[in-house]
Amino acid sequence: MENESGIVYFFTHLADKWQHHLSMMDSNDIIWLTIGLVGQALFMMRFIVQWIHSERHQKSMIPVSFWYFSLSGGVIVLAYGIHRVDPVIIIGQLPGTFVYARNLMLIRREHRDALAEMTEQDLGT
Repeated sequence: MENESGIVYFFTHLADKWQHHLSMMDSNDIIWLTIGLVGQALFMMRFIVQWIHSERHQKSMIPVSFWYFSLSGGVIVLAYGIHRVDPVIIIGQLPGTFVYARNLMLIRREHRDALAEMTEQDLGT
């Protein structure tokens, strides 16, 4: 029972701190906080879609949507970090955005090449 009251106290204390923090923010800061949270949610979704995709195929696989969630979430969190002038967020997100974009470019090229090959085969028959 003591554990439960400790957990309840912890979450109550945390909620009070968040409420106090939010009440001290102006509307511009709340908008940027919302942008940052949306970016983080998109970034988190990449793991969820990858997990579901892998479970469906019963092996570890990365779907294309993983890279779209990575890029969109990463860019939004990067914008939040730039707005906050937070070097930890900027350094953490900046290199990844190039990797995510490059992976999407490679996937697009692979699909384009496969389509061209199929078209050549159709024309050759």
